[in-house]
Amino acid sequence: MNTYEIVTERIIGLLEQGVVPWRRPWSAAGAPRNLVSKKQYRGVNFFLLSATKYISPYWLTLRQANEFGGSVRKGEHSQIVVFWRVDETSNSEGEFDPEKLEAHEKNRRRFVLRYYRLWNVEQCDLPQGVLDKLPKVQTYQHDPIEAAERIIASMPNPPEIEFAGTKAFYSPTADRITLPPRELFSSAEELYATLNHEGSHYADFRIMPRFSCWTA
Repeated sequence: MNTYEIVTERIIGLLEQGVVPWRRPWSAAGAPRNLVSKKQYRGVNFFLLSATKYISPYWLTLRQANEFGGSVRKGEHSQIVVFWRVDETSNSEGEFDPEKLEAHEKNRRRFVLRYYRLWNVEQCDLPQGVLDKLPKVQTYQHDPIEAAERIIASMPNPPEIEFAGTKAFYSPTADRITLPPRELFSSAEELYATLNHEGSHYADFRIMPRFSCWTA
């Protein structure tokens, strides 16, 4: 599988899960960036890294983790980022006609798509001194809204509800609603409004394909 196929498969998989950002009434630590250079990832790399389950925006290579005196935890899966590389190749192969040598020695330049692997800092064991320098994500404390909790509890054939990452979406394939952790929402109202929105996607798909009993 080449780089194009790997990226395409990854994007299609995310879209099939329903990972499409719409509104974010929750805290976030910023755009994905490299822990060492602090440079932000752009283009499709921004999308690929933002669509993961991790709250921290900081990513690093295995080599960078080792240079910090840390390591990637065993069993953790990497994410890929892509880049364009200039590759110079000869216009022809084999022996050249001496009279045409100069023309054949001219190389053509082409851009080739390559990729390398990254891990989020949440997947790594790094020295505490490194972690202490990272900006903290603002968190909030709020009490559950009983009426909203009763609505959730009374859902017919309820989906699994997972609190992880920085995305809110419903996955039909896994029959799961994923939301950011509760403490990242600025208020209980924003939390339940987001859950209600994703619940409408669940209802459309599982309960009433033509009419949802939830309101977006």
